[in-house]
Amino acid sequence: MPADTPQIPEHIAIIMDGNGRWAKSHGVPRARGHEEGGKTVQRVIDLCREKGVKWLTLYAFSTENWGRSKLEVTALMRMLVKYLYERLPEMMEKNVRAHAIGELYMLPPKAQEALKYVIEQTKGNTGLNAVLALSYGSRQEITAAARSLAEDVKAGRLEPADITPDMLASRLYTAGMPDPDLLIRTSGELRISNYLLWQISYAEIHVTDVLWPDFGRADFDAALADYAARHRRYGKR
Repeated sequence: MPADTPQIPEHIAIIMDGNGRWAKSHGVPRARGHEEGGKTVQRVIDLCREKGVKWLTLYAFSTENWGRSKLEVTALMRMLVKYLYERLPEMMEKNVRAHAIGELYMLPPKAQEALKYVIEQTKGNTGLNAVLALSYGSRQEITAAARSLAEDVKAGRLEPADITPDMLASRLYTAGMPDPDLLIRTSGELRISNYLLWQISYAEIHVTDVLWPDFGRADFDAALADYAARHRRYGKR
């Protein structure tokens, strides 16, 4: 890579935070904030394609989000279904492949159906891999992976001493995906929020005060510039 070529992460993970605060600051319903956040998703997908990013994983709905009001959760699920079907033609045109990780069985049937359909339709696309983390919690994911290994040990298929980090990683929802190189969090909050705890072990972290609906090209470029300025040592000198 030439010295003057910016370093581009292969995989970017984003905690999309601030839709509710954006709505409150603009005096509009929370649903409007989520709608604007959906527009930002498409904007960032286009920016990733433009920059040559291969994987983008978006924290769309956490396991903890099920604790929100029934009205808001219902609205979010309806919005998810609408977004998936409306954006499918554009995903096909732009060669974007859809993926989803999380406890997807907890999603309403219509959301599961929409996800399955879009993932199937885009499976032949070879451009950006866009991953939605839905009903996702990293502690739950790691627990499920550990339980899977324990079942193999109990059945005599595996010896405890043979368990390796790579083996556990192969039981995670993200098996087969590269670990994120860069984690972006919007809205200025300084926490990980149970997101990809295993996978971001060596990811660079960029936090911006910008609320997710306002996150644009300049903010994305700032995150990439921050990443390019880091020296990734992976624990080495």
